[in-house]
Amino acid sequence: MISIIVPVLNEAARLQAFLSDLQRLAPHCEIIIVDGSSSDATLATAQATGVRTVAAPRGRATQMNAGAGVAQGTLLLFLHADTQLPADFANAIKAACGANEAAWGRFDVRIDGDGAMLRAVAAMMCWRSRLTGIATGDQALFMHRNLFAKVGGFPAIALMEDIAFCKLAKKISAPICLRQRVVTSGRRWQRRGVWRTIVQMWWLRLAYFFGAAPDKLHRKYYGRQHP
Repeated sequence: MISIIVPVLNEAARLQAFLSDLQRLAPHCEIIIVDGSSSDATLATAQATGVRTVAAPRGRATQMNAGAGVAQGTLLLFLHADTQLPADFANAIKAACGANEAAWGRFDVRIDGDGAMLRAVAAMMCWRSRLTGIATGDQALFMHRNLFAKVGGFPAIALMEDIAFCKLAKKISAPICLRQRVVTSGRRWQRRGVWRTIVQMWWLRLAYFFGAAPDKLHRKYYGRQHP
């Protein structure tokens, strides 16, 4: 079984539609919503759909680790609430991982929205992750639960937890790069501007590479409050 773990924070406005689509797409998967102390009706909305809900301290790494801690599936899939899986995702993951307990990987990605720039950004994300073995949470990371345990879960840092996890995981085995595409929301690109977001993300990764504290990077990216 695949356990789909979704960290959420103040997603009540779009969560019902997201979960309705996910339940239709993944009827044989375990769906776990991990709420990070939302101030809106996120938790109640999730509970009303009948999926499993977990409360955890705010922070994607902490929330995803909490979800993995209660998951019953042999395979774990970490999904953002603004990302849609391809129709054949379950078969693709099972076929790719097989019985390999060190298996992990990600999907190619498309950014929802108009314009050639967003298509170019998505293509660059796919190319870069193939080249470096590093993926982002937008690409729906999946793995055998034994690999997750061997890595030690997501490092409990405020930002770049996905990159930090991949760096550890690829020391154990190379990532599986599936060509099926997830579709992730372009809202942050549209809200902040494509070029500005590109520059900001590259600056954050470069600063992290040179040892900047994730807490400080988180404040620069999100400000005082997580969006």
